[in-house]
Parts: sequence; C-alpha cells; structure tokens
Amino acid sequence: MRDDVTPDLPAPRRRQFLKLTGALGGAALLPPALAACSGGPQSTNDTGSGGSGRTLTAVIGYGNDGSWDPTQTASAFAMAANNHVYEGLLDTDPISRKPYPALGTRVPADPGATTWRFTLRSGATFHDGRPVTADDVVFVFDRILDPHTQTLAKGFFAGWLEKVRAVDSRTVELVLKFPFPDGLSRLTLAKIMPRHVFSRPGAWDEAIKGLAVGSGPYRQTAHHPKSNTTFEAYPGYNGPRRPAFKRMNWLTIVDAAPRVAKISGTGAGAQIADNIPYANIPRLEQDGLTVEGGAGMNNLFLMFNTAHKPFDDVRVRQALHYAIDTEKMVRVALKGHGRPATSFLDEGNPGHRRARTVYDHDPARAKALLRAAGVTDLKVEILAVNVSWIVDCLPTVKASWDAIGVETTLAPQETTAVFTKMDQKQDYQVVAAASNPNQFGLDADLIMHYNYGPRNLWMQYTRWAGDPVAKKLFTDMDRATREPDPARKTAMVQDYIDVVAEQAVLYPVVHNELMTAWDPRRLTGIRAQPYPGVNLLQAAWV
Repeated sequence: MRDDVTPDLPAPRRRQFLKLTGALGGAALLPPALAACSGGPQSTNDTGSGGSGRTLTAVIGYGNDGSWDPTQTASAFAMAANNHVYEGLLDTDPISRKPYPALGTRVPADPGATTWRFTLRSGATFHDGRPVTADDVVFVFDRILDPHTQTLAKGFFAGWLEKVRAVDSRTVELVLKFPFPDGLSRLTLAKIMPRHVFSRPGAWDEAIKGLAVGSGPYRQTAHHPKSNTTFEAYPGYNGPRRPAFKRMNWLTIVDAAPRVAKISGTGAGAQIADNIPYANIPRLEQDGLTVEGGAGMNNLFLMFNTAHKPFDDVRVRQALHYAIDTEKMVRVALKGHGRPATSFLDEGNPGHRRARTVYDHDPARAKALLRAAGVTDLKVEILAVNVSWIVDCLPTVKASWDAIGVETTLAPQETTAVFTKMDQKQDYQVVAAASNPNQFGLDADLIMHYNYGPRNLWMQYTRWAGDPVAKKLFTDMDRATREPDPARKTAMVQDYIDVVAEQAVLYPVVHNELMTAWDPRRLTGIRAQPYPGVNLLQAAWV
C-alpha cells in the first residue's frame, strides 16, 4: 500500500507539476556545483566510523517527486527538506511554531505594527557562496504577491501583506495592510531564494523538479526522484541552527513494509523514520527504538462534488457523515491513535471549539435526512487515495454507508491519479483523502483559508465556490482576518467554522496521530511532530 499524502497535491499549477516531476534525472536539475555530486543514489547504509563523519539516514514515508518550489509546494517531503535548505526572515519551532530569528536578526518588538523592519544576518550566504541581500528578499515576496502569478504562498500572505521594499542592501521593510500579528509565524513560509539563480528563464520549472539553493545549514547535493535526496552541512552557514550531521541521506519509501524494515533489526539502514503504521509500534519498541506520536490536524476528510446530484443537497452530505461509525474507525483502523472530528480544527488546536454540528454516529438520523432529501437507492463510489491508514479506514465507511442502504464501492488509487482527475475536472461523487495543514502553521485563519476561499483549489474541486452560502462564508472569513481584537477574531473564526461543519462540503471524519520512530542510542534532540516529515535542526548524534 502506498503512503503518499495529499498535502503533496493541493498546490497551484498542478497539471504542470504532474507533467514535470520525475521527467529528468537529478543531475539535470542541479547547478554545476551540485550536479557533480549526483552520479547515483548514495549508499543507504553509510554510517561511517566516527562521530561527525557519519551520514544520518532518514526514511520519509512520502514521495520526493513533488514540487520543490517553496512558494508553491505542499509536498510533505519537499517542505521538510526545504526547512533544512532554506531560511525565512523568521523561522518557527517545529512543535510550538513560535517564531525565532533566521535570516532576520530579530523578531519585531511590536507584532501589531503595520510596518516590520528586518536587518539581514551579517555574512549570510547562499550555498553557491553569493551573499544574501535585500534584493533576494524582495524578489521572493514580489513573486508571492504578484497578482499574475499563482502560488500556494499567495494565500498565506496576499490578504494582509501590502508590499516588501528594500531599505538598503541588508535591510527590508514589510508593509502590512492592517495589523496582523499572526503574520510573524507565517514568514517561515516565505523561504528566501537567490534572485541570481531563480530569475533565470526556466528556473521556476527547475525548482518544481528539485532545484534547491538556499542559505540554510544544509545544502542539497543530489536529488533522485522516487529514490532519495542527499544533503551535506554547508560550511558557510552562520545562523542559529548549526548543522550537526556532516551528511544526510533522505530515502523516500512510501510503502509501509519496506519503510519499517529499513529502520528495524540489528541491520537497520536508517536511524529515523516518519509515518510509522500503528500496527508496527510494538515491534519497533521491542527493537529498542523510541516511537512517539504527534496529534494535530492530520485527518481523513470527505470531499463532495456539489455539481453531481444529489451531493448539491446539504442533507445528503450530512447524512453520509452521520452514518459513519467513527468510534469503530478509531478503534479498529487507527488502533486508538485518533479522535472523531468535533470541528474542522483538531481538539489540540488553540482555536478549537466544538462545532455546532458534530457528526456523531447516528444511522437513524442519516436515513431520515436522505428521506427528507427524497434520495433513494443511492449508489456511491468513493474515489480514495491509497495512503495506508486511509485504506485501513475505508472499510468502516463502506460498512456504515451500506448499513443505511447506500450501495458503496471503494476505488482507492495512487494519490497523483486521484488529483489528476480533479485537475482535469473529471466527474466524481466523493473523494476520501488525507490532509494536514499543520505543516504550514497552527493559526486557524491560515488553516481555514488553505481549505476554503473563492479561488482556492479545493473549492474548485468541490464546485461549491459559487454557492450563496459559500460566498457569504468567504466574506465572513476575510472579515475575521481583518479583525484586530484577538478575542473577537477567535469568536468570528469559530462562528464560520460552524458553517463549514454544517455544510460538510470538505470536512474531516477523524483526526489522527502521526508516528515517528528513531534510535535513541544514536540520535538525540528528536521531537515527533504532528505533520509529515522530520525536523533535524536541533538533533545530533548521541
């Protein structure tokens, strides 16, 4: 079973991305200094013999062949890797998401100001040795804010950020449209890229395919789509997260069994792996590994095609949610490592409040809603991604829908195949997939705008953006973004989440934990994160 993840997919220019990824070998994607290192996959067992010379080998349960362009990627593998290769003006702690100075020398003293000034770190250089300048910062933000360039990052910045300007070669100012303290933590999503590299014709396409040149503690040395990506400590790095590993080899192994095998037993070829199946936890712990989970926004969601009757009727969508035995799903498929959704936000999110509509298992109510909608003899095909834990959950959905008289067919497919159909605007009824907006941040405004908005890709998939309820929702969301009072803003967000819950157009069924395993005899400083990938910026050899 595949362990792809849908965060790889809801990003702009997807058709181009699908056409380009994997089209060329790693050497063709790298500048000359890096291409020389990409003659073939690095040994996956290169542990060396002494301390700092060893290679850390990590196993990532998601594909490395998604877009690597930091302004538009939602790839789990690429985002995790980019956090080691690139820097923002500010970056955030991987767990608390508290911002800290990265390329900028300090966090602005007044988060509520409408102008933030940043001085760039003295001596900061890109991996090709060229200095980082204010022009590079402006170059990246100009791309993000360009109304004619569609990027995923635009949705995180354009609503509140007016412009970014260079004051001098090492100083930039961010001019806000209104006070927006949450924007500080979002600056980690604007990775600063060298203008002299990415302003070249075709360079953004190369970034999609794997070109990565940043100023972070690790430089990319080779990239082999569907195999591995390698890194080495950048000797010119002078920032706050010094590299502890001379070399890193990140393997992409999306199949669960070989991924677990790679970190298991006396001959283990890796020291850390993410996306650990729940059933394998006892075995790995017996091998002496630490296995810990991070609970957050990771979720199984249902997405309805509202242009396909009867899913334009909110009662039908609600009925299918009420029918699902979520407690059984958590118990059987997730082995207790999850919770039925009580809001779009997970229960650990600071902005969580139990929604006005909660889909507790209620088959009688589901049947009544279908009758009220005049729907009989409904046949549903669930187009599903074949992420292993999603596949484990699908039988519960089928059994629950069959039990209320809805004849259900399961159609799990490769993640890319599912969303290629979405991009091609093919007809479908219901999609079951996984998502985790926590890889972008914790604030509810960001999470909700990632999923809902008039030009949002997800809303294009649902064909719902033109609905009068949707239009009012989007207006209310933008009004909440501009609300200066924190308590009032929280209440406004919670109110519109109630609308999202009631409409159930794209809505989570369960939130689950993501499990990370590592060898504590070899690594220290590891923290399991509640979103895909690993963060090794504070890790070290034992």
